[in-house]
Amino acid sequence: MRSGIDILVGTPGRIKDHLQNGKLDLTKVKHVVLDEVDQMLDMGFAEQVEDILRVAYKKDSEDNPQTLLFSATCPHWVYDVAKKYMKSKYEQIDLIGKRTQKAATTVEHLAIECHWSQRAAVIGDVIQVYSGSHGRTIVFCETKKEANELALNASIKQDCQSLHGDIPQKQREITLKGFRNGTFKVLVATNVAARGLDIPEVDLVVQSSPPK
Repeated sequence: MRSGIDILVGTPGRIKDHLQNGKLDLTKVKHVVLDEVDQMLDMGFAEQVEDILRVAYKKDSEDNPQTLLFSATCPHWVYDVAKKYMKSKYEQIDLIGKRTQKAATTVEHLAIECHWSQRAAVIGDVIQVYSGSHGRTIVFCETKKEANELALNASIKQDCQSLHGDIPQKQREITLKGFRNGTFKVLVATNVAARGLDIPEVDLVVQSSPPK
């Protein structure tokens, strides 16, 4: 960075560290890309991102960097960020279109209604029937607490581990490697932890409650 670079890719915290230590100069930045905007700002990085952008942007200036926001979903506050840091005539490009309503024809979809207190027992039965003792299953939960409780529930007979934001990165990598290798058969994960997972040959995916 001292001798000059064309492209810098970094996490908000690390970039902010370099800015504060005087090792990074963003005054001549021409392009700013925020990837996974919806998750980045939702997971508490908003303040760090704002601090970084404040260095590179001048209020109402036409010379501000070109800004590109990439987001899998677009909650209202993603548009608020767009209005704040993009030019008033910013363009929105939708690469999904109407395909959001289409599901794979090779996948069977089931909806099972049950009381929340019976959920673990029902999920245990569904795993037994649709994945068996050799298949791999991912169960998605809304909260970390729910993921932990479900992973430890005796109703799920197979070997089971949880994956969520409170688990250190190194342990997450070990857990994912074990799941890929077949060391254990059931992975219970929060929706946030699921982003970017690439695991082949999963026989069953369970949403423990309808995703919001």
